[in-house]
Amino acid sequence: QSTLFPERLEDYIGDDNPVRAVDAFVDALDLGALGFDSVVPEATGRPGYHPAMLLKIYVYGYLNQVQSSRRLERECQRNIELVWLTGRLMPDFKTIADFRKDYGPAIGETCRYFVEVCRRANLLDSASVAIDGSKFKAVNGRDKNFTRAKMQRRMGEIDKSVARYLSQLESADRREAVGGAPMPEVKVARLREKIDILHQEVERLKALEADMLASDDKQISLTDPDARSMATSGRDTGIVGYNVQSAVDTENHLIVAHEVTNVGPDRCQLSNMAEQARDALDADELEAVADRGYYSGEEIAACEKAGIKVFVPKPMTSGAKAEGRFGKQDFAYIAEDDIYVCPAGEHLTKRFTTLDKGKEVDRYWTSACSNCQIKDQCTTGKERRISRWQHEEILDVVQNRMDRSPDKMRLRRQTVEHPFGTIKSWMGATHFQMKALKNVATEMALHVLAYNMKRVMAILGVDGLIAAVRQ
Repeated sequence: QSTLFPERLEDYIGDDNPVRAVDAFVDALDLGALGFDSVVPEATGRPGYHPAMLLKIYVYGYLNQVQSSRRLERECQRNIELVWLTGRLMPDFKTIADFRKDYGPAIGETCRYFVEVCRRANLLDSASVAIDGSKFKAVNGRDKNFTRAKMQRRMGEIDKSVARYLSQLESADRREAVGGAPMPEVKVARLREKIDILHQEVERLKALEADMLASDDKQISLTDPDARSMATSGRDTGIVGYNVQSAVDTENHLIVAHEVTNVGPDRCQLSNMAEQARDALDADELEAVADRGYYSGEEIAACEKAGIKVFVPKPMTSGAKAEGRFGKQDFAYIAEDDIYVCPAGEHLTKRFTTLDKGKEVDRYWTSACSNCQIKDQCTTGKERRISRWQHEEILDVVQNRMDRSPDKMRLRRQTVEHPFGTIKSWMGATHFQMKALKNVATEMALHVLAYNMKRVMAILGVDGLIAAVRQ
């Protein structure tokens, strides 16, 4: 009797299978509002593949670390979960690849919509995020990226190689002139060939240098034109890639906002990411914690004025402190008198206001430095001068807030670094599959969507996620 009726695909997909959550989520989307075309087929002609089906393939693929369109094509033919999900349709790899390439903005909106689903499910009630950035490798080798320093180093290496080959030819000529054994013609021809190849390389590099100097950031990448050389945390290391920014909820560790940039430093990203996170959480107020790489007076002031409480440690970059003298933190500011008090007890008064790198800065000093007993511990100049930015009281508030919350840095580390590590392990050694910033942003949106879906399924279960998307 068990074989009386034919088996059904439905029998192979359990009720707690994550593929059911993928199916329910995509079916609940208003694809037209998100920016997908061909949601309603034309009245004439053979209809193409529905965007819902192709989106399901990609969400399933990124949930299971299958990002290649060719691998997805094969999985649609043999993976029983994908056969069930697509209704036995088997698109070719070009159709799958073109969908990801053509609907990048719509896929990004889908990722943002899932954050809204999480908010409706009361998973984002803390209004507290940790912000960080991480470098991801692009489809561009280091030898295919040129900066001024790389170009100069490469030119110098070529000059040394040419000089070495010429020296070998000259040595052979001198030996032959005094009756020594001549250098074999094969080796002579090979050395001359190497010299010609290096001269051609010099001409190629000079042409690339002209294009490099014409670019805004004096950098050029040959394989992925948007990729940039970026320093990493290791000493004297770097990669050619992208800087991915993310804001992660501190309670359930969901990525509420992300952005892909090709700007290496994080210093100018704080207010942008904090405001994106606040909008995603639909919160009037927000707490944001970031590491010292985000410390920027203008960025912190913008956050505070927008009602975002930031926790960012101040980097210790004082040259005087590094050389064993008093740093600015050793001088106490008295707000009511608008003066600084030095370690010797002298009052540094405001002398004038100037513009320094576009910022309005006040200068403070005292005339008592020349007779000070501890002057050698303070300054090597005539007097010690202290600079104060016009909005430095905001920075003082943030520093006091940091001093009262020493555990914030531990919270940041255990919140925001784990998602990056998880996503990179899913990506494998090559990280991104596509080239150009807009395509890389699409890939990252799919990775973030997959990460958030897995996280919600771990918290609520598959049934809980299906119920949340159907609310």
